[in-house]
Amino acid sequence: DGYYRTGDVAWKDEDGFYWYVGRADDVIKSSGYRIGPFEIESVIMELPYVLECGVSAAPDEVRGQVVKASIVLTRGTVGTDELKKEIQNYVKEKTAPYKYPRIVVFRDELPKTISGKIIRNKL
Repeated sequence: DGYYRTGDVAWKDEDGFYWYVGRADDVIKSSGYRIGPFEIESVIMELPYVLECGVSAAPDEVRGQVVKASIVLTRGTVGTDELKKEIQNYVKEKTAPYKYPRIVVFRDELPKTISGKIIRNKL
């Protein structure tokens, strides 16, 4: 009858089910909402022209933090303002609208650890 401090964030729905959001240090807190970066990454990775994606928090004066997506595109795909808008609209369609990345950055590669995990605080 005790609690464990795991560093994970989850929420309980009205049916009693728990939903995993992510690690407490990875969760983006924007306008009072808690946003898990993995959900946004998964949606963006559905797009055929996205090779890799890392989602992190960016500071914002109004919202506290906003979602920032750092994206590596497939060879031959050009990162334009129109493509950024397309990605944002796609995320709005697939998730709650407040979760879309307000900042989209195209990169040649993402910073990773030796084991291949994305280093979010360097995005």
